[in-house]
Amino acid sequence: MSEPSPVVHVVVAGEVGGAERMLIDLARGNTDRPHTVALMTPSKRLRDLLLDARLTIDDRGTVREGPLPYIAQSLGPRDAAWLSQVISSRRAKIAHLHTFGSQVLGTRAARRMGSRIVRTEHSTRVYDDLTCWPFSRWSLRRANAVVCISEHVRRVAVARAPWAACMMQVVPNGVDLEKFVVAQWPDDPPDNRVRFVSVGRLEPRKGTDIALQALAHVPNAVLDIVGEGDDRDKLEKLRCKLGVTSRVRFLGFLSDVRQAVANADLALSSARAEGLGIALLEAMAAGRAVVALPTGGIPEFVKDGETGWLARCNSVEALIDAMRNAASAGREAWRTLGNQARAVVAARYSTRAMRAGYERTYAAVDRGVGAPFMAPDREGAMNRAPTTNKTLIS
Repeated sequence: MSEPSPVVHVVVAGEVGGAERMLIDLARGNTDRPHTVALMTPSKRLRDLLLDARLTIDDRGTVREGPLPYIAQSLGPRDAAWLSQVISSRRAKIAHLHTFGSQVLGTRAARRMGSRIVRTEHSTRVYDDLTCWPFSRWSLRRANAVVCISEHVRRVAVARAPWAACMMQVVPNGVDLEKFVVAQWPDDPPDNRVRFVSVGRLEPRKGTDIALQALAHVPNAVLDIVGEGDDRDKLEKLRCKLGVTSRVRFLGFLSDVRQAVANADLALSSARAEGLGIALLEAMAAGRAVVALPTGGIPEFVKDGETGWLARCNSVEALIDAMRNAASAGREAWRTLGNQARAVVAARYSTRAMRAGYERTYAAVDRGVGAPFMAPDREGAMNRAPTTNKTLIS
């Protein structure tokens, strides 16, 4: 029986997010199949996170972000040559692409070295954003397998690229159940308040402004916000404007969120867009029920009255109602739903289940199942690689 093929994970990213954290759990939990990371990032925080996880990294060094650097990285010769050399030196038969920035570059290098291509769709961004889609589509047409992190992401992807449906499967991101154990509950506060915790980057799609607006109408609630991002100054000003300064704490980026979750009674999500919601799953694994807007993949595991409180629609008013209902339910309800939430994660969203799902994908690719597919054009003919930039796209 042949040895499992090595995998190079291609990460071109400027921040720490769910995709990068998922990659760590996937790569370091597999002892049979070699996993390494080809990294291009301007972020010391991301680089340190991967190094602290003791992953084997080929580091391109500090790179720049922005549209022009992206074009140079994706279409130019230098980074493709570097990544091709990494794939060759690691003898990787599979290139696993995790980020939009990695898709064109990773596809070019993998095809040059005769390696197969696995893509993980961590969000719907490349399918929703028309500036991303032409680049992502070029890569998608040459993939051997495509993994979506939720049914929601798969539905959006299939709607945009129905010709790729046969290659798409769902493997949810997983939570380390040995790391995220049921947290001890905080002492009952004397003023009967409820503490929410929100974990995520401070950017528009995470909807932290919605959480602050809703909090202003739930007077017995306080909120801890874990994360950093470009919107922090704007959100701090909004906190003051809404008069909730004394009830909101900005805790910044935390490499380990467990204590922040343990200090809370309930987890909160007010995201405008969410592929899955790994921070919510981590809170559920720690025994915390969730209050959330019904965004993206969240309704797949936040069930109203079972694992938390799911708002009736995506609006501030609906979130206010859900937060009020949760706050008034009391600690016994929080603990009951929190225990049920933990059970759901253990049954369907563990790192063990995630690794098994990816191993099935890798094994199928090893066997040659899933040839690169091409998108039919409007006349029904098969699209070929672009005829422009022939010297740049290979």
